[in-house]
Amino acid sequence: MRRMCWLSAIALIVGVSASQADVKTHGICGEGMVLQQKTKAAVWGTAEKGEKVTVAFRGADASTTADDNGNWLVKVAAGEPGGPFEMSIAGKNKIDYKNILVGEVWVCSGQSNMEWSVNACNEEDKSFAKSAPHNANLRMFTVKRSPLAEPTTETSGTWTDADPKTVGSFSAVGYFFGRYLQKELNIPIGLIHTSWGGTRAEAWTSKEVLNAHPMFAHEHKNPQKNGNPNGPSALYNGMINPIKNYTIKGATWYQGESNAGAAWKYRTLFPMMIENWRKDWALGDFPFYFVQLAPFTQVSKAPGESTWAELREAQLMTLKLPNTGMAVITDFGDEYDIHPTPKRPVGERLALIALAKDYGKKIEYSGPLYKDMKVEGSKVVLNFDHASGLTSKEMVVGKLNPGAKKEGAWRAKDNSQGAPLVGFTVAGEDKKFVNAKAEIIGNTVVVTAEGVDKPVAVRYGWSNHPVVNLFNRDGLPATPFRTDTYPGITQPKQ
Repeated sequence: MRRMCWLSAIALIVGVSASQADVKTHGICGEGMVLQQKTKAAVWGTAEKGEKVTVAFRGADASTTADDNGNWLVKVAAGEPGGPFEMSIAGKNKIDYKNILVGEVWVCSGQSNMEWSVNACNEEDKSFAKSAPHNANLRMFTVKRSPLAEPTTETSGTWTDADPKTVGSFSAVGYFFGRYLQKELNIPIGLIHTSWGGTRAEAWTSKEVLNAHPMFAHEHKNPQKNGNPNGPSALYNGMINPIKNYTIKGATWYQGESNAGAAWKYRTLFPMMIENWRKDWALGDFPFYFVQLAPFTQVSKAPGESTWAELREAQLMTLKLPNTGMAVITDFGDEYDIHPTPKRPVGERLALIALAKDYGKKIEYSGPLYKDMKVEGSKVVLNFDHASGLTSKEMVVGKLNPGAKKEGAWRAKDNSQGAPLVGFTVAGEDKKFVNAKAEIIGNTVVVTAEGVDKPVAVRYGWSNHPVVNLFNRDGLPATPFRTDTYPGITQPKQ
């Protein structure tokens, strides 16, 4: 009996040692993955220290040696889009994958409106998603939730084909974005979803970057613990750091609600986070497209200050970074729901940006963007970019869902145009804003207000829940804006 115990122990030790020596791939580098086309795409994992690892893909081999910690990474020539292709990873053991695709890979990240699933959408969006046939050329990977005090390199998940049975739990904005791209490009699309509701951008930014800026260095003064999704850098540590080796095309982002109370700081934080990701991915200034906050809270008839308006302005200002784009969704908000359930228009507007800026499609991808103003007596003439065919639509209010108790979902009426412009305010030298009259003249908007003979500033949609109706002929709404630089309510007191 004693001999049998010793033999069992030895067998166990040998088995453990053999297991530790096995070549393994990282959690995101598995069967069904999509590699970024026309790049040297990274594939990585673990093996025994000093072990030679060879990855064979599309007729070519790439080899490396596991480092002192047993980590290895190789870059394979992904080539033109297509598949499925086979891949083998060989060291002392061998792994064979049979179903690898090559196409376009996008990260989808943010807080609850990005996390919002297809199953939680309105009936129209759910039906549209669930009626689609199985699509092996649209694949989805969801990063495991993991808020950590220190960075990890590990994650887990599974690459899954888009199918009526699988899309329901995936990010709705991500799915509709990817589906539209796949349809228009007719090549494989890979979506990596990593988001968490109710989280601040600080949680998605690295400790090194936060500590390097005096505005955010205090975030790490207290010891951090695992498990807090809003801890500074917590989600960067657990949900971005593990995937930053993965070769991608770009990222989409829907977040900001949790930072609205500190919108002034977001002017610095949000661009800083984008540059943080770009530096750590080491792929240059990859495309980064984001969603401006939807209207929310009860509509106010009188002009006033607004934290959400200031956050939208911070998002607008981030367009100064190269290779950025913003989807405006002022026509898809709700007074009583911070999570508007139509997500298909959001994902598709993000896709329009990518199609125009990255894939050469000759399409309009942005609504009117304020350019400059000229005062002519008691009138203010506003000029815009993306202003071809300015129009105004009728805005109507209804219930977001059939079971909603109140009507608070404002939408642009289909096929409407020529409605009176709403949402403009103007101020004179006293800096007091009043509701204004506005009309479209050519590709400009002319703003006036009774009692304001010498206007100095104009605002549009400057509220938590703007009801606004300026569009271009392609049906894309104008972003809220202001022409003044008066101190905001989230600006630190000097």
